[in-house]
Amino acid sequence: MATATTRGRVIDLTDRRALAAHTPADPEVIERARRWKEAALLDFGIKDSVVASWLYAKCHHQIPTTAVPTAAVVASGDGTCLLLYNPVFFDGLGVQGVKFVLYHEARHLIQRHLYVDETLRADPVFTLATEVSINHVVLARLGRQKLPRTPEGGSTGVDPREVHRAYTEDLRGQGLQPLPYDAFVRTDLSIYGELKRMADPPVPEPVCVHLGEGVPVDTETLAGVTKDVLAEVMRQALGGNEQARAELLELAGRTEGGGERLERLWGDLGLAALRGETPRTRRVEWWKRWLADTLASKLREGERLVYPKKLGAVLLSLGHEPMLSRRGPERVKVVLVAFDTSGSMPDAVVEWLTTLVGRTDGVETHWLSFDGEVMPFVAGERVLGGGGTNFQNVVDYAEGRLQVAGRAFEHRPDAVIMVTDGYAPAVTPSDPGRWIWLITDGGSTWPETHNPPMACHRVTTGER
Repeated sequence: MATATTRGRVIDLTDRRALAAHTPADPEVIERARRWKEAALLDFGIKDSVVASWLYAKCHHQIPTTAVPTAAVVASGDGTCLLLYNPVFFDGLGVQGVKFVLYHEARHLIQRHLYVDETLRADPVFTLATEVSINHVVLARLGRQKLPRTPEGGSTGVDPREVHRAYTEDLRGQGLQPLPYDAFVRTDLSIYGELKRMADPPVPEPVCVHLGEGVPVDTETLAGVTKDVLAEVMRQALGGNEQARAELLELAGRTEGGGERLERLWGDLGLAALRGETPRTRRVEWWKRWLADTLASKLREGERLVYPKKLGAVLLSLGHEPMLSRRGPERVKVVLVAFDTSGSMPDAVVEWLTTLVGRTDGVETHWLSFDGEVMPFVAGERVLGGGGTNFQNVVDYAEGRLQVAGRAFEHRPDAVIMVTDGYAPAVTPSDPGRWIWLITDGGSTWPETHNPPMACHRVTTGER
């Protein structure tokens, strides 16, 4: 339940009657604040922000109340949203200040939905980065040079240019080269990465005008509302609304590099069509990129498979598979690939692994299949299902203690790739850092939480 404590009194922030009755402001102040709020929402719909306009259209109850010091959107457990605003605060800001506050809150809620990684959101430096990003965008879109001030002359949020000045001084003090402002604020993650370079990131006390971190929200409600908002704005953008198109392209650009989930979300919304790109006939599967990078890291600099990241990114964007190249004249690298025949084994996984490691110069690949036993396997053959699973047998074979077809494995593998559903007793190889686990759909990812942890990623297959 969302609550606020004001002067020793607990207010339920979903109780509309109690909110309206709490220490009511002067009727004239309430009316002026309501006019500023309505004018701001009208401007959003006409020229400023289609996203903000649709978000507040989802807030069927918009309540002036002194139970909150500034403004907040409460997402209650019944699937509805309430916009709460302090009329005294809004009256002191005027219409332009109110527009800034409401636009900031809308972007904050959208980005709260986009970035769901708890580790990231728990980092105060990332919180600062998102505040810098949001306020930069709001200032630019509203044509403002400075943040609005409270009636008492106080700050209403994080000033992105002040943060950039502090960042510049910090890096120059370390003898490092800072980015200019425009490059610094290019994306949310670019801001975060640059702030992390600082010896002392300027993480201030919370001064944001919204109560997004202080007011509990129902996560499911918030996710549903923001998803509906983005879907509706995308429909308008694809239907020819240039304002909606520009705003979505800007928002997508600012979340660039946010990971697989964000790529999938924008893909599902139809970002490729909005950008005028030809839809891909086959999904770029992020486990492939992850495996290429991880395998390269196992084989060491100067004597490893090298994943050319710039070229790889271009190839992936065009729908092609990434390629590995060999660097250095060192000995041939040995990779052992083992397929679990007891689980679901998509043919596409086998085919791609064959291309990745079986046909790459400088790599000698050995193939196995296993269930309760370890069996030889020829790349290109169909993997047939079996019964039971025993990872320890693969470990024993890789480490030379078990014979297969009357022969022991005579090499020390530089990398072992296990393709499995993960459902078998855990094992601890003698060199866990060389092992890579690809877990098929619905499988157990225990290797990443094992002690010590091992490289582990879930395999996804299918078409867009």
